[in-house]
Order: sequence, then structure tokens, then C-alpha cells
Amino acid sequence: MTATLAVEQQRVRRTRTTTPKRIPTTRIVAVEMRKMFDTRSGFWLMAGIGILATLATGAVILFAPDSELTYETFATAIGFPMAVILPMVGILSVTSEWTQRTGLSTFTMVPHRGRVIGAKAIVALVVAVTSMLLAAGIGAIGNVVGTAITGTDLVWNVSVAELAGIILGNTLGMAVGFMLGVLIRNSPGAIVAYFVYSLLLPTITTLLAQSQDWFADRQAWLDFNYAQGPLFEGSVNGEQWAQLGVTAFFWLVLPLAFGLVAIRRSEVK
Repeated sequence: MTATLAVEQQRVRRTRTTTPKRIPTTRIVAVEMRKMFDTRSGFWLMAGIGILATLATGAVILFAPDSELTYETFATAIGFPMAVILPMVGILSVTSEWTQRTGLSTFTMVPHRGRVIGAKAIVALVVAVTSMLLAAGIGAIGNVVGTAITGTDLVWNVSVAELAGIILGNTLGMAVGFMLGVLIRNSPGAIVAYFVYSLLLPTITTLLAQSQDWFADRQAWLDFNYAQGPLFEGSVNGEQWAQLGVTAFFWLVLPLAFGLVAIRRSEVK
């Protein structure tokens, strides 16, 4: 009896010492954040945000008429490169595991794939919001410098609420890129799909709205791109928030859920 008890205690002690602890989510997020900057392409993609924001600000100072040197002009100029780069950040944060073939080691160290994808989503969100705040700061500096050079009045015609809407709109664009990365899991394919979604699809829906009254009356409830428009215009009412929520559910949440299920069941090579 005593020998049996000793053997059982030794087995329990061995189990306790050999069972690894669960990797904390904060560590996974920190690793994913570091992976965003470790590669050459990732570094220059992140650096491109600041570079393009600075170039856009300089272009406004050099070429915009003195009467249009307002913060709104700088914010609009900076918004265009952000609308292109941030979705690429969302796409590459996911597809790099498959394109660079690091998924096998990643999902071996963290077998719960949902935790890895969740960490990637957190990192992409942090990068998107931080990048937009950085770009807004560069635009503010450009506004001060530009008006000082030209001797015009300093105009701050973008409110905090309007700036928050612009940040939310660009973050949703990044989320669409992230969703396509999860759904397709291939960098070139996801990038092409995003440009089809962001450039070709709005053209089709605009032509459809011009030719079909039934679609024109319901476009805000069906077209995610169109529903995001009020975010960049500075005012969103209750109905427009509802339209944004409905379209986001069908164009963003459902495809993302389908992609997450596929990731959890797909074979990693």
C-alpha cells in the first residue's frame, strides 16, 4: 500500500513538472507585434505610413492654393495613402504565416489557432489606430508650418468627432483587409480581392444605383463601401449607424467567421 502510494505521488509530481504552462495572450500579442516589423517588407510597410503622410503633407504645402491651407485639406490628402496601406497591413498580418511558411512553427507553439488570429487582430487594430493618429499629427504640423510659410490664418476645421469618424472608417478598411487575409490566406490573392472590393465594386454599385431605382433606395443597406461614406463626411445619424452595422455584418463579420472556421480546420504545411 505504501509503495503504491509512493509511485502515485511520484507520477503526479512528474506530471506537474513536465506539463507546460499556457502561453499568456499578452506574450502572443507581443510576438505578433514584433513580427510586423521584423521582416524587410513589414518594416518598410510600417515606415511607408509615416513617409507617405509626410509626402502628402509636403505636397499640400507646395501645391495647394493659400486659401485651401486648412487642416481638412491636410487630413484629406493624408487619408488617401492610409486607405491603401492599412488594408495591406491587415492582409499581410495574416497571410504571412502561409506565404512565408511560418504557420507550422507558429501553430505548433500555440496550437489554439484562434488565439493566434485574435492576437493578430489586436496588433492590426493597434497599428491602424496608432498610424492614423501619427498621420493626423503630421497633418497638424503641416497645417502650422504651411500657414506660417504663406502667412495665412491657421484654420482647424476638423472636429474631434470628425477625426474619430475618419479613424473609424480607415480602421474598417483595415478590418476588411484582415478579413480577406483570413478568408483567402494568400497575399497576392487577398490583395487583388481587396482592390476588386474597394475599386471595382463601388463602380458597379454606383452604375446600378443610377439605373435601378430599387437599388438606389436600398444602397445604404446593401453596400458596405457606401454605408461608410458618412464617417468621412463628419456626421452620422442613427439610421446611418444602423446601415453601417447591417452592411458590416454581411460584408465583414460573416465572411470573417467563415474564414476563421476554415483556418481552424485547414491543414498547415
